[in-house]
Amino acid sequence: MLTLLSVFAVMACTKKEKIIERQSTDTTVVAVPADSQMTVTDSITVSNTKDVQKLVNDQDRKFANAAAKGGMMEVMAGKLASQNATNSAVKKLGEMMVEDHTKANEELKQWASKTAYTLPTSLDKDQQKTYDDLKAKKGADFDRMYTDIMVKDHEKTIADFKQEVTDGSESSLKNFATKTLPTLDHHLMESKKVKDVVK
Repeated sequence: MLTLLSVFAVMACTKKEKIIERQSTDTTVVAVPADSQMTVTDSITVSNTKDVQKLVNDQDRKFANAAAKGGMMEVMAGKLASQNATNSAVKKLGEMMVEDHTKANEELKQWASKTAYTLPTSLDKDQQKTYDDLKAKKGADFDRMYTDIMVKDHEKTIADFKQEVTDGSESSLKNFATKTLPTLDHHLMESKKVKDVVK
């Protein structure tokens, strides 16, 4: 059937057109002007969700989704801390979270773009509730809640990143996890220090 369609595609082309055939999981026939400089090596994007799914296993998907939502949470909460915290150490902690997690989020987005993987663009229900509760806090109560969240979140995030390094299948995503772990370890250490100051 595919061969027959290809023959029809060739017959349908005018003298001013040429055929470029590119092999992926399916044969894609593209008619382009005969005077075009386009070649088979030029980029012809064929969106194929099944191909994308083959690049990642269940662990990769679970990790990428959790890392995207967790990274968003860290930036959003960090911005609150830099604005609303009363303790200067908490403000600095928030600023560090915004800077470092913004960089990590961009790296994860670059990976997703290259692999045509769609990352979550919003927090999950529990994260949104935590953020809303934090936003409602004032003064020392805010400082205590923020540092408590940072310790708990980073303990979980570090475990997630370590699992990706061990069980992930997509090499670029595993490399991202490996590269980011030292920063997360530093965040956890600093969060514990600041939590002790404001408790």
